[in-house]
Amino acid sequence: MSDDLAAGSLALTLDITAASRADAAGIAERQSRRLAALFRAASAAPRYRALAPVSPHGAVAPLTDWPITGKRELMRDFEAAVTDPEIRLTTLREFIGVPERAGSPYLGRHWAWESSGSTGEPALYVHDAAAMAVYDALEATRRDSPRPWQRCFDPLFLGERFAFVGATGGHFASHVSVQRLRRHWPWAAGGWQCLSILQPLAALVAALNTLQPTILATYPTAAALLADEARAGRLTLRLQEVWTGGETLGAGVREFIEHAFGCALRNSYGASEFLPIAWECAAHRLHVNADWVLLEPVDAHGRAVPPGRLSHTTLLTNLANRVQPIIRFDIGDRISLEAAGPAGAAGDAGTGRCACGSALPVVQVQGRRDDTLVVRGRHGRPVALLPLALTTVLEDEAGTFDFQLLQTAADALQLVLGPQAARGARSRERCRRALADFAARQGAEGLRISTRAQRALPLGRSGKRKRIVALAQKGC
Repeated sequence: MSDDLAAGSLALTLDITAASRADAAGIAERQSRRLAALFRAASAAPRYRALAPVSPHGAVAPLTDWPITGKRELMRDFEAAVTDPEIRLTTLREFIGVPERAGSPYLGRHWAWESSGSTGEPALYVHDAAAMAVYDALEATRRDSPRPWQRCFDPLFLGERFAFVGATGGHFASHVSVQRLRRHWPWAAGGWQCLSILQPLAALVAALNTLQPTILATYPTAAALLADEARAGRLTLRLQEVWTGGETLGAGVREFIEHAFGCALRNSYGASEFLPIAWECAAHRLHVNADWVLLEPVDAHGRAVPPGRLSHTTLLTNLANRVQPIIRFDIGDRISLEAAGPAGAAGDAGTGRCACGSALPVVQVQGRRDDTLVVRGRHGRPVALLPLALTTVLEDEAGTFDFQLLQTAADALQLVLGPQAARGARSRERCRRALADFAARQGAEGLRISTRAQRALPLGRSGKRKRIVALAQKGC
C-alpha cells in the first residue's frame, strides 16, 4: 500500500470513528457535503447530466428533486450512467461471466458484482476503489463485536478463521468482497474460505468441520440449518461469532442459532447498491451508516413516509461510489426508519442516542422472507432445500429470474414463470432439470416438479416477491 493510500485509509477510519460518536447535526453535515460531491461527480455521466434538476442561482438541488430510478433504467442506460468512459457493458458481462475472476478488479481499478433477481430484474454494479475503502472501513470500525478486546488487537479480523457460506458460483457481492480481501492479504487467505451453499449438506458440514472457523457468516436460513446440524452433533465447531444478513432474522431463529453454537450472533443489512447499509449493536438494533448512505422510506407514490411508519419501498443514495452514481435508487425493501432515540429502555431521550451510544438512525427491515422447503428424501428422511440455494440454481443454471417456486406436497414443487421469464418448452425443461438435479444432490427422492406460466406474479409484504413458498405457507 502506497503512503498516499495508507494516509487516506487512516483519515477515513478516523472520520468514521468520529462520526460514530457524532450527534445528528454532525451526521447531517457529512451527508450534505458528500451529497454535493456526489452530484458533481455524477455530472460526468451523460444520463445524470440530462436528469440533474435545475436549481436557481447555481445552488445544489435537494435530493428529493432528483428522479427515482431502478434496475431497469440502470441496465437500459448502463454506459451513459457511469463516469469512466472505458466501462463497457459487453466487457463487463464478459468479466462477470468468469467465476474465477471474482474478487479481482475489472479494468484493473474497479470491482464489480451482479445482483440477485429477487425483484425479477438482475443488475450489474461497478464500485471504485474509494467506495470499497469506505465499505471496508465501515465493516472494520462499526461492526459490533461480542469480543471487543479481540477487535482492539485485530480490527481487520485477519487472525480469525472465517467461513462465508453462500452463493459462490458467480460475482455476488459478499463472495466478491471475501475473495477480494483474500487476494489483498494472501498470507491470511488460508483462514478465510467461501463455501458453496449449493453443495450437499453433508459435504458442507465436512468442509466446515475441517476448516474450524471462529466466525461463520451466512444467511439466517442457512445458519439455522447448520445450527440444527450442530445440535445433532454432526457439526462440531467452536465458533466465537455468527454473522447473518441478506434475509429477515426472527427473534426465535436468533435464539436457536445462538444456543446451538454457544456464541453471539450479529445481524446486518446490506444491498448490492451499498454493501454495509446498517450494522447491529449489542441492543440488537440496526443502525444505518447514514454518513455514507441515505435511505428514503417512501409510499407507493414516491412520497416520504413519517418516521416509524412502514414504507412501500426504499430509495437508496450511495455517497461513496463515484464511478456508478446511485441516486434515489429503488431497492424494493419495506423499512421503517427512526432516530436512534428516544426508545424507552433502549435509548436516551435526552441525547437522541441508542443505549449503545450511537446517534445513527435505526432501521427495521422487512426484507426477504423466503421459506426453506422440506421435502421427502431417501428412506423417508426429510431433506431441507434452502431458499437462497434454490434461487441461485434457477438464476445461474437455468438463467431464469422471474419466477415463484411453490411446494404443493411433500414430494412436489410447482415453478410459476412470470412474464419476464423465457417460458418456452425448452426453457421450462431446463428449469425443471436444474431443480431436479440440485434436489437429488441434496438427497431428495421422487420429487415431482411441474411448471406453469402466469401473467403477473404477486409481490410480498416486503415489497419484493416471495420467491420460495413452503407447503404450509402456500397462498400467503
